[in-house]
Amino acid sequence: MAASEIYDFVSLATPDVNQTLVLEAQGTLVEEGNKNQNIHMADDGSEERITINTGSIFYISYGVEMLTEADSGTLFDFYHDPAKANGMGSSFKLTALDGHTYVVRFDGALPRARKRSWYSISTIRLRVLGKIADA
Repeated sequence: MAASEIYDFVSLATPDVNQTLVLEAQGTLVEEGNKNQNIHMADDGSEERITINTGSIFYISYGVEMLTEADSGTLFDFYHDPAKANGMGSSFKLTALDGHTYVVRFDGALPRARKRSWYSISTIRLRVLGKIADA
């Protein structure tokens, strides 16, 4: 466990649907964080810095390189089913590799590739909306 994690910076949240996505990343897991800020550069090189709020915005991205047909179908169904994630429309729970449970939503399309009997998804990008309290 890292000395500082996404979990330390997000508030408690309730997902739109009581569904949990559990997937192991098979490649590199990327945690991306940024702030809602703008920096305007003037002609003389000076800067005007605008911070909209002090909260952070987090994304978790990873790929899954080898999925069975059944696992690929489960994930494809999770994304497309209106009663589950409904694409990017509904938030849900994610059990992450750091051991915490987050409230997330998909942040884009779910591109699925097939090679013989295996499926892969090059990038799954999730927007972190909050967390579930640790037990």
